[in-house]
Amino acid sequence: MNPALAKIHIAKKELRLDDDAYRDVLERITGKRSAKGLSEKNLKLVVTEFKRLGWKPKVGNFQKSNKPYVRMIHSLWRSCYNKGVIQNGSRQALRAFVKNRNGIADPDFLTFEQASPLIEALKEMEARA
Repeated sequence: MNPALAKIHIAKKELRLDDDAYRDVLERITGKRSAKGLSEKNLKLVVTEFKRLGWKPKVGNFQKSNKPYVRMIHSLWRSCYNKGVIQNGSRQALRAFVKNRNGIADPDFLTFEQASPLIEALKEMEARA
């Protein structure tokens, strides 16, 4: 799914817009009553309008985990990126790192035992900065 389109759907939900109100905004901004097939420019205009209406997008692309060791992995990853130890601080890059190290596609799926060596490796990487 297009990231701007995803933001539009999230904003619709968080602004608690019913279908008619949502489509009215789309029509007012783009002239169309559906987001399907909108250009990237129009999608961004709709996102801007939802922000004007009070929608505040979540900062960052890391979802909070209920597992402290997963939050530690995310924190160390961001720290390594901020210190210049790694070049790509994205969630996709973290997932690739995790998969390369132990074959699991997402840090959220790790057990504590699987996460511990990753945490130690990230600590060592961070210490190099």
